[in-house]
Amino acid sequence: MKIVRIIARLNVGGPARHVVWLTAGLQNAQCESVLIAGVVPPGEDDMDYFATEHGVEPEIIPHMSREISPKDALTIWKLYRLFVRERPDIIHTHTAKAGTVGRIAGLLYRWLTPSTLVGRPRRFSFVHTYHGHIFHSYYGSLKTRIFLTIERALARLATDRIVVISPQQFREINGQFGVGRESQFRVIPLGIDTGIFTNWQQRRHLMRDELGASESDVLVGIVGRLTEVKNHALFLQMAARFKETFGATKDTRWVRFIVIGDGHLRKNLEAQASELGLKDEIKFLGTRHDPENFYPALDIVALTSLNEGTPLTLIEAMANARPFIATAVGGVVDLLGEKAGNKFSSELKGDAGKFQLYEHGVSVRPEDAEAFCDGLAHLVAAEDLRQAMGKRGRYYIEQNYSKERLLMDMTNLYHGLAEEATESKVQSKKKNNSQVKNESSTLNSGL
Repeated sequence: MKIVRIIARLNVGGPARHVVWLTAGLQNAQCESVLIAGVVPPGEDDMDYFATEHGVEPEIIPHMSREISPKDALTIWKLYRLFVRERPDIIHTHTAKAGTVGRIAGLLYRWLTPSTLVGRPRRFSFVHTYHGHIFHSYYGSLKTRIFLTIERALARLATDRIVVISPQQFREINGQFGVGRESQFRVIPLGIDTGIFTNWQQRRHLMRDELGASESDVLVGIVGRLTEVKNHALFLQMAARFKETFGATKDTRWVRFIVIGDGHLRKNLEAQASELGLKDEIKFLGTRHDPENFYPALDIVALTSLNEGTPLTLIEAMANARPFIATAVGGVVDLLGEKAGNKFSSELKGDAGKFQLYEHGVSVRPEDAEAFCDGLAHLVAAEDLRQAMGKRGRYYIEQNYSKERLLMDMTNLYHGLAEEATESKVQSKKKNNSQVKNESSTLNSGL
């Protein structure tokens, strides 16, 4: 079968890696995959290098951008022409913008054919993956309502399967926001190449040596694009509160804060860090392409997002046996594990009013710098707890988030759709044959 996969842009982040892994992994005797992408705009880092490393050469549509634009009409037309050329069995869109233009172009491809006149539009299946969603914390209320209306319409008219990457995301998108029917949804978690993180202990010193960090220093890192929804401002506020509350050290450890990633907010965030007096405590490293080196160097990974699907940074952190502290948003709640209670009562003790301890990390309420600071202080002071969380997290990722499992799940989804399409074709043929027989019988009776 032929799969045409569409994403708005290959910018730094989990969705870009996801589509590259799927395109490369589903390129065999049974599947032919084509990846379509737009251009990464100024201010965002491009992951085209990642596609090249995996032998994937995406076809670029320059007009496909993140924001709504008059050029979207041209993008839709070009996608339609591409579908005519490629004749896909499955059109699989990823992220909001690609999901909109891709599915509209797919509707044109389905119905703009002469066979439609005799009731035979082109046969193929639509799949859309939500890596996150834009139903809160991205835009104003009016714009959000418009986008939600569009998503509901596309789910009804142009989607056979809706893929979500966590159970919590399903509960939000289908249950809370009313997109799609429950029967359309499939939960397929992300997958990563866990092999690159093998022997992470041997690489722990590499970035720490770059930074001049001693073994007793505690490095707290946040990894991700410097954009509004990631809410790095909260990370800086928490760091300032931590310094004010505990000074430069916590229990003789020097706690240092590391920001890995780049984006259009970098200058603003650097200015904010300076205003907060964090010159010595915080370091902006920009984008790095060596997660196998920088995750082991960190002692704690932080996430301060307002909205998430399933954050790849936390999955990769756990793959390197790193504990995390994160705002309890989106798919984060599905990565935390069991809540501290009888099972972990001997090692997990926290203030449920401010932060909550789980198997793999600590959760806090969004926009609560005080709770974030207190939860971090608890982790910093409890090295044994960090090691136990990290060990459990690594085992959890190895069992549930491998790239091989992702490819198997997606292959099963595609084959299921192919079987449904074949069955539908057979039933349609039987129905047509029955109609012909009835018409013939009626004619003979008349004669």
